[in-house]
Amino acid sequence: MKENPWEIALKQLDEVAKRINLEPWIHEKLRHCKRILIVSIPVRMDDGSVKVFTGYRVQHNLERGPAKGGIRYHPDVTLDEVKALAMWMTWKCAVVGIPYGGAKGGVVCNPLEMSIGEIERLTRRYTSEIGIIIGPEKDIPAPDVYTNEQIMAWIMDTYSMNVGYSSPGVVTGKPLEIGGSEGRKEATGLGVYYIIDELVRKFKLGKPEKLKIAVQGFGNVGSNLCRFLYKAGYKIVGITDISGGVFNKKGINIDKLIKHTKGNRFHHIKGFKEGDFIEDYRKANEELFSLSVDILVPAAIENQITSENAQKIKTKFIVEAANGPTTPDADKIFEEKGITVVPDILANAGGVTVSYFEWVQDLQEHFWEKRDIYRKLSLVMRKSFNEVLNISKKEKCSLRTSAYILAVSRVAEAVRLRGIYP
Repeated sequence: MKENPWEIALKQLDEVAKRINLEPWIHEKLRHCKRILIVSIPVRMDDGSVKVFTGYRVQHNLERGPAKGGIRYHPDVTLDEVKALAMWMTWKCAVVGIPYGGAKGGVVCNPLEMSIGEIERLTRRYTSEIGIIIGPEKDIPAPDVYTNEQIMAWIMDTYSMNVGYSSPGVVTGKPLEIGGSEGRKEATGLGVYYIIDELVRKFKLGKPEKLKIAVQGFGNVGSNLCRFLYKAGYKIVGITDISGGVFNKKGINIDKLIKHTKGNRFHHIKGFKEGDFIEDYRKANEELFSLSVDILVPAAIENQITSENAQKIKTKFIVEAANGPTTPDADKIFEEKGITVVPDILANAGGVTVSYFEWVQDLQEHFWEKRDIYRKLSLVMRKSFNEVLNISKKEKCSLRTSAYILAVSRVAEAVRLRGIYP
């Protein structure tokens, strides 16, 4: 049984609240989501039948600015998962100093079994249902698991039709032609790359070509991360996704793997010939987590590293490109084993950072060049990493604890300054 992500999120908050002596009234406020919207989404399917899906949009906290968070389409979406992801978004925005609060959305569906037309109709109805709480000044969605820039385009168009004018600032991660930003598609993976690069420098791990890395997940985040790592000379010896895993001790040719994934609808790695392939994704992940590598990067979904498999992990560094991939019990095991974990709220904040850049560009109607976005993102990620690292050294705690100290303190100060209305 997977651990409840909302209970994990609350436990993380409770621990840091105790550590920083957070006032009880602020602690109580942060333990609750500001707004939860549950909607029914009737969709006419291609065969003429009508199927009703369930959708969620959760806003955890708006003290530092409008809500920000992705929308995922997945059969395992639950309200507690979306609540937890919204809370983690609050901390993520705060740890990198972005003036947003946390939100998240999700629809319980399996897009892999739906046609493009069905997904479009689902998206437009879902947008109309949550339209009462989203908007450029309220809540700005973005892509997440099994959603992409096309789905963001449909959300932007539907919202614009409902308000009567074009509103590109309602979502981020949309195509360039309708107000998207250079660098947004690869932003999360690039942000993780900057974190790994800074980690290697600060911990003096050596030259990239001497280091071995394993990556779980080869979607948007994992594939872009691998692309930047490969270009920089790092050796990636194992990659898994829902279709299985590919392993090569000499290093996987990422350019060829990306070309291979573009040749199938779901962009899976299955069928890639250069390396040993394990088709059962559960066995593939077991193999991946047991590899002797310098850095392990979980870039899939939450609850992947638990007390059951943490003991088998042999790496010295874990960089969380996914949201909530490590359970608290696994964290304790890593602390005992001396494994350093760079937490998700820091490591994968590149996506929301460039989303912020996109939102600013939309509001100003003035767009930046890709090199400027890369440079600004690098500054934000490296600065945030070093702030978290310095707190970790000062407080003699894990990077996760120090990231939470920084993030919760910033949100708490906003709550303190704004007070309680009325």
